[in-house]
Amino acid sequence: MRKPKVLFLCTGNSARSQMAEAFLRKHGGDRFEAYSAGMEPKGINPYAERVMEAIGMPLDGHRSKPLTEYMGEVHFGYLITVCSEADKNCPSVFPGMGERLHWDLEDPAAFEGTEAETLAKFREVRDEIETRIKRWLSEVSVGARS
Repeated sequence: MRKPKVLFLCTGNSARSQMAEAFLRKHGGDRFEAYSAGMEPKGINPYAERVMEAIGMPLDGHRSKPLTEYMGEVHFGYLITVCSEADKNCPSVFPGMGERLHWDLEDPAAFEGTEAETLAKFREVRDEIETRIKRWLSEVSVGARS
């Protein structure tokens, strides 16, 4: 049986969607294939790299990708937007998109503070993403989408 593909989408594909992709691979890689993309890719945020490395999940091999790289090329059983801007600007339907979900996660890259405060914000968002991934995995029916 093919594993359903899941696309995490945010504006820059620099932090939230990258972390979500990594966590789904860790916690649901036996059930799903994880991808991420952005409406306007900006490269991976160094703070995102640091907080993921700190928990033993380096973002090695990850890169910031545009949504257009996948549109019409890959069928996603699930599209999960992780920011309001991506949710608002993403086409409501495109070829190969299954169920669409929205998780409105705070943008840690928009946070302004000291380096320690910024790292704390990235850790907070990272932990929220992992919690959301685990909860979603406990709720979703594997056979529902492919």
